Amino acid sequence: MKKRKFFKSLRFRILLILIVLGIVPSVIVTGLVIADYADKAVETKIGNLRRECSILCSLIIKENYLNDSSSQAVNAKLELLCNTYSSRILLVNRDFRIIKDTYDTDTGKSLISPAVIRCFQNGTEPVYIRDGENVEIAVPVRSPEVQQLQGAMLVTVSFNEIGIIVDMLEQNGILIIGIIVVLSVLLAYALSTVLVKPFARVTRSIEDLTDGYQNDAISVPDYTETELITDAFNKMLSRMKILDESRQEFVSNVSHELKTPLTSMKVLADSLVGQEGVPEELYQEFMRDITAEIDRENKIITDLLSLVKMDKKVADINISHMDINQLLEDLLKRLRPIADKRNIDLILDCFRPVEADVDEVKFTLAISNLVENGIKYNVDDGWVRVSLDADHKYFYVTVADSGMGIPEESIERIFERFYRVDKSHSREIGGTGLGLSITRSAIAMHHGSIKVYSKEGEGTTFSVRIPLSYIP
Repeated sequence: MKKRKFFKSLRFRILLILIVLGIVPSVIVTGLVIADYADKAVETKIGNLRRECSILCSLIIKENYLNDSSSQAVNAKLELLCNTYSSRILLVNRDFRIIKDTYDTDTGKSLISPAVIRCFQNGTEPVYIRDGENVEIAVPVRSPEVQQLQGAMLVTVSFNEIGIIVDMLEQNGILIIGIIVVLSVLLAYALSTVLVKPFARVTRSIEDLTDGYQNDAISVPDYTETELITDAFNKMLSRMKILDESRQEFVSNVSHELKTPLTSMKVLADSLVGQEGVPEELYQEFMRDITAEIDRENKIITDLLSLVKMDKKVADINISHMDINQLLEDLLKRLRPIADKRNIDLILDCFRPVEADVDEVKFTLAISNLVENGIKYNVDDGWVRVSLDADHKYFYVTVADSGMGIPEESIERIFERFYRVDKSHSREIGGTGLGLSITRSAIAMHHGSIKVYSKEGEGTTFSVRIPLSYIP
């Protein structure tokens, strides 16, 4: 397991990259140097030999060596040339008869060599034929005063010594590459350790949080990557803290909201129990108050259950193709009696017929909460306008009212559970503080979105966008 983790680690990959970057260039450079040396060594040897041969050919013509091979100067020169270049020289006249063989084995014999034949055909330039490690050079022998070629000198040169030197260079190159490999591994190991250290610090800083959240954010600004990782982690940590605080606040709010009606009912019940001969009118008044508190408790529990259902998986949603215009008309018809008590006009503007895939119960609950809020937090003789429009992909429901509006600092929090802009006023109006949270969850289950625009004292507008076709 540890080996597998190491091979998958960033340190191993950095180590591998640095080793490859150290070895591959060394191998390539060594190979190129050796190949270049071999080519240049052969080229230099052939060039020097060609110049020596040209000088020797001029001496052969001068000494008339093709007709009289007793010239000591030519023989000495041939001997020196053979010893210097470890070569064999054959001197041939135009009848292809060997006049001189430095090995003294083929003198007087005829020589039919491709290099010599091509030399006689060309007449002016030397001919090179390479066979493995041997090279044959056929150099024309001619007098400047005579146009016809008088003979040719065939020089056979071995490059064994160059091959030996190349082998030695290759062995030395392998040794050097081996040293480079060892140094590359050591250097790569050291560099990878240094390069990975900031990431190890990030890991340790994150592990320090396993026992609880730290108040201070982690910071490892060594590299851009570590800085981005720590910034992202700090954002996640901040979000987790907010969620934890929200959870604690939610539990506290739920406890408070559920306890308040019970406290009121206990006070009312204790008042009835503590009095003898309670008048029927007072008894009925207290019972009505207890009933109202029971209804309030029931409303809180109902909204909490609705919220829990909204938090479940989307598989619980029951989608059907619905007439949205008719849904909104039926919804406003049910809420109109509530609005009429305060003389608030409910207006429905449908700009076009709209049919879409929605969960009737959840969609109706979401829009109903928005309209009810528009009625509750409105002024007497005000209005609530519901508008319906659509394009090729989405349909839009807008709920606007002429109410008291929402303070700018509270707009971002209105969808939080149990959050109230004005707690004292909200108590008078009623409600649980869960309506907008339920609305947002219901719209999110439809893959939609909700936005709010409000100005204190001028009213509020909620804009809902939901896809026409539901895609799971």
